Amino acid sequence: MTDVNDRPFRFGVGIFSPRSRKEWVEKVRLAEELGYDTVSVSDHLYMPAPLPTLVLAAEATERVRLGTLVLNTTFYQPAVLARDIETIHRYSGGRVEVGLGAGYDRKQFDAAGLPWTGAAERVAHLEETVLKLKDSGADAGREPAPRIMIAGRGDRVLRLAAREADIIAFTGTARVRDGEGLRLGNLAEITDRVRLVHELLGERIQDVELNIPIHRVLLPGTGTAAVSDVWQNTLDLEPDELSELPSLLMGTPEECAEQLRARRKRFGITYFSVLEPEMMAFSKVIEAMR
Repeated sequence: MTDVNDRPFRFGVGIFSPRSRKEWVEKVRLAEELGYDTVSVSDHLYMPAPLPTLVLAAEATERVRLGTLVLNTTFYQPAVLARDIETIHRYSGGRVEVGLGAGYDRKQFDAAGLPWTGAAERVAHLEETVLKLKDSGADAGREPAPRIMIAGRGDRVLRLAAREADIIAFTGTARVRDGEGLRLGNLAEITDRVRLVHELLGERIQDVELNIPIHRVLLPGTGTAAVSDVWQNTLDLEPDELSELPSLLMGTPEECAEQLRARRKRFGITYFSVLEPEMMAFSKVIEAMR
């Protein structure tokens, strides 16, 4: 794999729990103060609407980039979504980093009253959305356009990401039958996906960031029993085996920082994201890195 040891690290946090304006403003300002590079929102029917939430985040902050991790593009008409993203990007001072996916949860399609289509059709819709976003940026005549992240685990999505994305996000989950839920991927499964992306990118690897979620940050005092309670974990692995996964961190902040440097060297991954419950623990790792 390509040596990217000179590429700087970036760190993001996905925030989803605040329900009031006050709570959301306090949370995103805290993330900015803690040194996060990106604040992201998810796109699930049971969470606040992502695009209005990004507008509020833009008003509440000054530096941090504003992301979606990720938009379920099948929910949206591509040209309309591109218009809305471009508008938020312009009004936020060019801070939008739009993450896109093809959608994987059939239950949410059912709840939204949308037909569940095959993977090929959903990825084709994702590709149309990406191209509309790029056209929208070009038509607006401004630089830089929103950076585009494509997230996924299947061959179709990763081939598209290798052609079009500025950032490729690995889910840290295994490939499962289309329409099924997520489960944590083992080391071999994640390594296979990373290797495929490196092969597809070729020399373009120099221009593309690789991202992966950190599902759990286990600092001293957390207790190793917490490893077995990792999000979507159905793996029959011992704690020391789980600790080898690139989406887990264990040890002191300084030890976790060394683990991230090792993952940059092994996988070429330099962009790491955590979910809100890990925000404070991971901020200690960010401090150790910097």
